[in-house]
Amino acid sequence: MYTEVMSVGLVLLVCWVVLTVLDLAVAGLLALLCGLSFKHCFCWGLLSLAVPVLLLGYGILIERNCFRIKTVEIAFDNLPASFDGYTIVHLSDIHSRSFRYRTGALQRAVDKVNGLDADLIAFTGDIVTLSPDELDATEGILRGLTARDGVVSILGNHDYCPYITQSDSTLTPEQGKKVVMAREKAMGWRLLVNDHWVLHHGQDSIAIVGVENTSTSPHFPSRGDLWRALYGTDGMFRILLSHDPTHWDSGVIGKEIPLTLSGHTHAMQFSLLGWSPIGHFYKQSKGLYQKGNQQLYINIGLGETIFPARIGAMPEITKIVLRRAEH
Repeated sequence: MYTEVMSVGLVLLVCWVVLTVLDLAVAGLLALLCGLSFKHCFCWGLLSLAVPVLLLGYGILIERNCFRIKTVEIAFDNLPASFDGYTIVHLSDIHSRSFRYRTGALQRAVDKVNGLDADLIAFTGDIVTLSPDELDATEGILRGLTARDGVVSILGNHDYCPYITQSDSTLTPEQGKKVVMAREKAMGWRLLVNDHWVLHHGQDSIAIVGVENTSTSPHFPSRGDLWRALYGTDGMFRILLSHDPTHWDSGVIGKEIPLTLSGHTHAMQFSLLGWSPIGHFYKQSKGLYQKGNQQLYINIGLGETIFPARIGAMPEITKIVLRRAEH
């Protein structure tokens, strides 16, 4: 934790120094070219430039440690009667690297999840950022996630360890992926790799279908085999776990898959009054979407990548309640 605080302090200090230098330059130009008071220009500039630094500090020190529980009820005409009221806690994008010095925060998130008394926990990928070594700090905590039907998971784009050369690991990406898979299974999670799992309640059953990462972007791996994952589930109510939400439009719409759960976007870890720049990159970027009788829910994740902050995009724990539609 001490190292994390020092890192945060260093980031804020560097930002402050850079912005102060820019403010000095702009104030000097305004004074020289427009005859304005250098002191007034500098002070007002310093005040305005302090806003992004303060926001970043807030996002690093406060918001990313506050976990929001979001409850969503979704109704379906064809949901089996025994599953009316069935609860799924949807988690995504833990990115264990972001919790290496914040294990206490991760433990609070796990406690919140367990307090929801869910029937099932569904994790939609990206348990690591660079390397499976990140799980050394988080595996013991994540092993504590509990639900009546257990934890089911899939792989996200980071779980293939494509950035492993940027870490100090000696593993290849393929070796890293195998270690990630083995460690998830060792935690007692049911990892679905282009496969499905049939859940039985009373006289009814539903299929939880999980595919490998499938994306329309050339920057991310696409290894999903939806047909293979669906094989043997004809006529069943299906819930698909697919990490990248672009898969919904490109390969899920039009198939008998009433509900898809995704993650990946993080809402870009930034949102202002409900607006996030992620909307310019993803047609579906956060929350619930519907087309015909199919619905998609995108969880914006627990962890972070790129920068260690969340501003207006609080880490999310989603409680999904399945309902049988009344006719």
